[in-house]
Amino acid sequence: MAPLATCFAGALAYGITSGHAALASWRLLFLVEGAPVIALAPVVYFFLPDTPKQARFFTEDEKRIVIARTMRQTSEPERSHAFDWKESAATLLDPKAWLTALMFFSCNVSFASLPVFLPTILEEMGFTGVNAQGLSAPPYLLSFLVTVATAWFADRTQQRGFTIMVMAAIGGAGYIMLAAASSVGVRYAGCYLAAAGIFPAIANILPWVSNNQGNDSRRGAGFVMLMLIGQCGPLLGTRIYPSDDGPQFVMGHSICAAFLFFTTLLAGALRLFLGWQNRKLDRQYGTLEEQRSRAASVAGAGSEDHKAEMELGLESYGPMYRYVL
Repeated sequence: MAPLATCFAGALAYGITSGHAALASWRLLFLVEGAPVIALAPVVYFFLPDTPKQARFFTEDEKRIVIARTMRQTSEPERSHAFDWKESAATLLDPKAWLTALMFFSCNVSFASLPVFLPTILEEMGFTGVNAQGLSAPPYLLSFLVTVATAWFADRTQQRGFTIMVMAAIGGAGYIMLAAASSVGVRYAGCYLAAAGIFPAIANILPWVSNNQGNDSRRGAGFVMLMLIGQCGPLLGTRIYPSDDGPQFVMGHSICAAFLFFTTLLAGALRLFLGWQNRKLDRQYGTLEEQRSRAASVAGAGSEDHKAEMELGLESYGPMYRYVL
C-alpha cells in the first residue's frame, strides 16, 4: 500500500500546507496526517484477533482449515507463542538474516529519498509546484501495480530471489537515467523505473524473511534484525540530496543506483546460499519427491509413522522443510 498512498501524499501535503493557518505548515501537516492513525489505533486493538480461532471474519469451516494447517506445520492445534531464547539467539549467527537485513537497508536508502525528493527533482526539471506534485503520482501508481504483480508471481513460482534481483536492477537503471541524462523526458522515464523497482523489491524482501526462518522465534528475531539494520537506510537516504547539488543531483542518484545494484548482488548471493542449503537437506532426507513416494508406500502398508514424521518436518528444518529461493 505504500506506493498507492504515496500517489496522494504529495497532493495532500501540498493542499494542507498551501493555505494560511495559525500553525506552522509542518505542524499542521503532522496533525492532519497523524490524527487518523491515532484514531484507528483503538479500533485495530479490538478488531485484530490474537489467534485465527478468534477471527470474527472467518467462518467455522475456515477456522477448521487454519487449525489443520497449524497442525501440519507444528503438530499442535495452535502455535505456541512462547519466546525461545536459544532459537532467537541462533538467528544472530544466521547469514540469511544478515543478508536480508542488508538488502532492506540498501533498498531503504532509495525508498526514503524518492518520495521526499521526487517533487523537488521534478521542479528542477522545470515543472511548477502543483504540476510537480501531480507528476509525482503516476510513477507510484505504476509501482503499486508492479508490486502486486511481482508479489503474486514470486508466491506462485517460489522464486523470490530472482524477483528481487530483477526489480532492484530496474530501479538502479532508473537512477542511472536520472543521474546521466539531461533530457526531461528521459529523466522522467527514469522516475518510473526507479519507483517501479524499489517498492516491489522491498515488498518481496519482507516475506523472504518469513519464508526462510524455520519457526516463529527465528522469524521474530529475523524481523527485529531486518528493522534494526534496514531502518538505518533512511538516515543516509534523506541526506544525499543537498540543494546545491541540483538540478541533476548526480551524487544522490548515483548512491541510490549503487545501493540498488548492491541489493541485486545480495539477493543473488542469498539465493545461491539457499540453493546450497536445500541440496544439503535433499542429501540428508531425500528429495521431496522421494519422501512423498516413500510416504505413499508406507501409508499403503497401513503405517502412518513416516507420514507423521514428514508432516512434522514442515518447520524447524526437518525432512519436508525447504527454503524459498
